[in-house]
Parts: sequence; C-alpha cells; structure tokens
Amino acid sequence: ANDHRFDAPEWRSIAYFSWLRQAYLIHAEHLRERAAAMPLAPADARRLAFFVRQYLDAIAPANFVATNPVVMKRAIASGGASLVHGATNFVSDMRAGRITMSDPDAFEVGRNLAVTPGSVVFRNSLIEVLQYDPATPRVARRPLVIVPPCINKYYILDLAPHDSFARYAVGQGHTVFIVSWRNVPPALGGLGWDDYLADGVLAAIDVAKAVSGSSTVNALGFCVGGTLLASALAVLAARGDRSVASLTLLATMLDFSDPGDIGAYITPEFLMMNEAAMMTGARMRGSTLAAAFASLRANDLVWRYVIGNYLEGRTPPAFDLLHWNGDSTSL
Repeated sequence: ANDHRFDAPEWRSIAYFSWLRQAYLIHAEHLRERAAAMPLAPADARRLAFFVRQYLDAIAPANFVATNPVVMKRAIASGGASLVHGATNFVSDMRAGRITMSDPDAFEVGRNLAVTPGSVVFRNSLIEVLQYDPATPRVARRPLVIVPPCINKYYILDLAPHDSFARYAVGQGHTVFIVSWRNVPPALGGLGWDDYLADGVLAAIDVAKAVSGSSTVNALGFCVGGTLLASALAVLAARGDRSVASLTLLATMLDFSDPGDIGAYITPEFLMMNEAAMMTGARMRGSTLAAAFASLRANDLVWRYVIGNYLEGRTPPAFDLLHWNGDSTSL
C-alpha cells in the first residue's frame, strides 16, 4: 500500500507493463524470502537483507526509460525535451556530487531560511555560537542552548519562518543560543570526539552562561548533536559541574548497540579500512554520510529523484527540509 512506484494507471492498463510490474514484485518477494532463509548469524542476516533491498530497489522497472511507461509517455509528448532536461539535471548533480531533492532556486540561507534575527557572539576554530534576538518584553532567567548535528548545518532548527523552532522558542520568552558547526577544512582533520566536546558543546555552554549571566542553562540536542550533548553532560557530571539544569533530546541515539539499518555499513573490515585514514587527519565528507543515510530509504530519497529529475526531466518541488538535508558538513 505504501509503494507508490507503480501508482500510474499505465502500470495496470497496458498488458506489457502490468506483466513487468508483477514479474518484478514476485521476483523481489522471492529474493527476500531466499535471503531470510539463509543460515546466517543475526548481524549477517540483517546485512544481507539490507543489501538485497538495495539491489531490488535499484533494478525496479520504474528506474529505466525503456521500462517506465510514464517516462516514455512524457518523452513522446515533449518531443524528447524531457530527456534533454533530465540529462542536464544529471550533469548538474554529478558536478555538485549529490542528487537534488528540492528546487535549488527556491531557498537561500538569509533570504527565506535561517532568517530569525540574531548575531554571532562567539567563534573558535570549530564552532560559532549564535544568539537570537529576544522577541518578548521579558525573558526567562535561564537561557536555552541548542546543539544541532555536526554533520549538517544548524538551520535544521531555523528553517522557513513557519517551520522555525528557534523563532518559536524566542517567541516563548527564551534566550536562545545555537551552535553552528564548522565545515572542517583539511588543516583540522585531526580533531576527535573530545575536541567536539571541549571546543564545541562545553564551549557553547560556557558562552551562554557568560553572556546571559546565569549560572545554569537548559540544553537541547538534535540527532548526533544530542549524542555529543549527552557525552558532554557526562563529562560535567564527572567534574561535579551542574551547569545544565534540564536536557531535551530530539531524534537522538544514546545506545548504539543496535544502530538499525545503518549498521549494515559498519563492519570490522570497514573500520580497518577507514580508521587509519581518520587517525591521520582525513575528513569524513558530508556527502558520504548523506548518501549512506539516503540509502536507508532509497526509494524515497534516491530513486524517486532519479526518476523525476533525470528520466522525466522535472525540477523537484521546493521543500525547506530537503534543501537543508542536501547542505551537509564534513567532519
């Protein structure tokens, strides 16, 4: 019911494409059953199921011009112009190193994204700390410090004004500080987790206390920013420092014993291959992480745009969240 790849009526009304759709779905079911029946250890079975799904998503007939009736119909109706536009989109994305998921001309940071008024009150080699301007006559005594993920830009919590958590928070009388992580250059490739705690999270907490004059702060972490924040609070607890009065975590993982499907990529072989490079200062590129996360929902975040952008030659609709999702940060 949730598979929208074959929603178009041509997949049922034209006998050949109806057969193609059903043959693919039966083949996919067969391969999933074969994978599930393999006598493997749980971790290996999960990894096999994940990569079988990647393979099946990739070979779907909807992903190819000659086996997608909607693409063929649009190409004929446009005299081939849709395929030309699609090729142009493909070349542009290849140059950018990512699939465009939102109209690239619809959003711009400072124009209609991240426009809640504020200023940079602190900067070091790893972060900037932004303080948003107050929006109420009186503000709470204790400020709010927000730690967003270090693999994306901070404005996940300050999207378009109607979607901005930062705008909402200052409207409720909070003094809001947010961390903006640096897109780390090669010269800082040797930074590790401890540096992200000391020069990132803990530095931001100290700044918020100094600027506001409060001895304590409220803290909010999002995604891996929340993981960093929780680690920083463990450090403060070990020091007997009770600077953080409350903690809120959004979409944050703390127990990594079962990381879900992303664990399919994390094997001893992968770690051996990458650890040496990381320890000598290589960066993890944001585009690499973005591609890995997109593969967790490949039909929605990869093949949907392959079909729309490249085969049908369309410009994806404007979507502030997906614009942010494509604006990744190396670390």
